[in-house]
Amino acid sequence: MVYPPAVPADHPQMVWFREGGFAMEKRSEMLGHIAEGKYVMAVAGTHGKTTTTTLVAWLNSCAASGGAGGNGGGSAFLGGISKNFDSNLVLGEGGRLAVEADEFDRSFLRLHPDAAVITSADADHLDIYGTHEALREAFVQFVRQIRTGGALVIRQGVDVAIENEEITVYRYALDDERSDFHARNIELVGGGHYRFDIVCPDRVISDCTLGIPGLINVENAVAAVALMWVAGFDEGRLREALATFRGVRRRFDFWINTPSLIYMDDYAHHPRELAAALGSVRRMFPGRRVTAVFQPHLYTRTRDFYREFGEALSLADDVVLLPVYPAREMPIEGVTSETIGEHISVHWEVVQREDLAAYLAGRTDLDVVVTFGAGDIENCCAQVAKGLEAAYTNSVIPNEREESIASL
Repeated sequence: MVYPPAVPADHPQMVWFREGGFAMEKRSEMLGHIAEGKYVMAVAGTHGKTTTTTLVAWLNSCAASGGAGGNGGGSAFLGGISKNFDSNLVLGEGGRLAVEADEFDRSFLRLHPDAAVITSADADHLDIYGTHEALREAFVQFVRQIRTGGALVIRQGVDVAIENEEITVYRYALDDERSDFHARNIELVGGGHYRFDIVCPDRVISDCTLGIPGLINVENAVAAVALMWVAGFDEGRLREALATFRGVRRRFDFWINTPSLIYMDDYAHHPRELAAALGSVRRMFPGRRVTAVFQPHLYTRTRDFYREFGEALSLADDVVLLPVYPAREMPIEGVTSETIGEHISVHWEVVQREDLAAYLAGRTDLDVVVTFGAGDIENCCAQVAKGLEAAYTNSVIPNEREESIASL
């Protein structure tokens, strides 16, 4: 029986399997077994890894050529539902395996990748690690486990010591020319999408467009292309794959996209993610009024980062907070969404989750609305979109959303 680390040991089904004498392994252990004998392309980081891994999987399926792992796209284990594959599991021919290397519960230390990306190493999961330094040390160990002759692609400025002399290290960034991989000639072409060139150590891949919006995703694309460059790819097919990438569910996910009203949903649940996402939204829709709806995830994360959450959310024009989503935790006295609100410098208020759709539909000042969070806020999206569509009669909902909303 394979189980994720978030399931408590006293869960009735866990007890049933254990008392029944079943072999039980964490998901990370099983992933380690599956990775044996594969050319492992791993993406780690406290944020940004799901979109980057999913893009690696798509590029690998479309543009793998020669190099490591032989020809053919190979397989992938992802941390979100890819819109291109309609799954978080990709099974394909070829020796490559793209995996999301999750730092939660030190799961990524079960992997020994051939090539790896580190997108970030910000303080997070302090309920597991205790300190930021302990988290960074886990990333140091992850780098030590990259196989001899392998490669690490790490974001410029990420504070992780490189203690592996048997690998090649590359740096990437959005547009920092000091990095081995970066974008240049970045141009906003409409709807939040960008055209750009990707600079690699031996070439420039010119005139690229990414199929999903957001400047942060241009940076994610640079990281994904860097990992493909290490393994080997066909440049023409890679450019086509970038343009046809549809992203991950709940990552800059448009529900309504019209000149008069935008409604997006995003998984961001860490202060750095929120700041990056809101910064991207500002660039995508300059001069427009942004309303951020945020459901804090975990009492411990709220306790540890309430000031940083307040600072990040202040990048919006006004903020709606939902109560803290507890997930696996019990409440902590004095830790509430109001704790974050006290550090927000723009207008904010707290709304109950079950009242959110009606509350937003009743407002007349909405322009760009983004819901954020890793809890059950995603279950509100269809109802929110339906309410906004009724209130803003000129709204047009993207085709892939119509069935979901109609079912309500």
